[in-house]
Amino acid sequence: MLEGSAILSGFTTKSSTSDQQFTVLNRIAIEELEAWFLGDGKAIEQAYPRVSATFVSQKRYRNPDAISGGTWEALQSLLQSKGYFAGGINKIEASWNISQFMEIQNNCSASFQHFYSGLMALIGQIC
Repeated sequence: MLEGSAILSGFTTKSSTSDQQFTVLNRIAIEELEAWFLGDGKAIEQAYPRVSATFVSQKRYRNPDAISGGTWEALQSLLQSKGYFAGGINKIEASWNISQFMEIQNNCSASFQHFYSGLMALIGQIC
C-alpha cells in the first residue's frame, strides 16, 4: 500500500527501480526493537557481563526476528536469568545500555540488516 501510493504520487521507490536513484524508502519496523538487540549477542554481553554472547547459538535465539512469545519478553527472560531486572525490564535503560555496544556487522537480525542497508542506500544518494 505504501509502495503503491508512493509510485502513484510520482515518486521512485527503492523497490520499484533498478537504478541507484530513488526518492522513497519504505521500511516499517513490524517487530519489537528488542529483536535487533537480541541479534547482537556481543553487545548484550558487554552491557550485561553475566550474559554470555553464546546465548545466540541456542535454538530460541538463532533467528531473533522469529522469536515466539515476544522479543521483549525473551530479552527480559534472558537478562533476569542472569540476575538483571528482577522486578521487570526497564526498556529505556536496557535499550541505552545495549545499543551503545551494537556493531552492525555482528547483528544477525535480518530486519535490522534490511533496515540498515536501506538507510545506507538512501544516505549514499544524499552525500
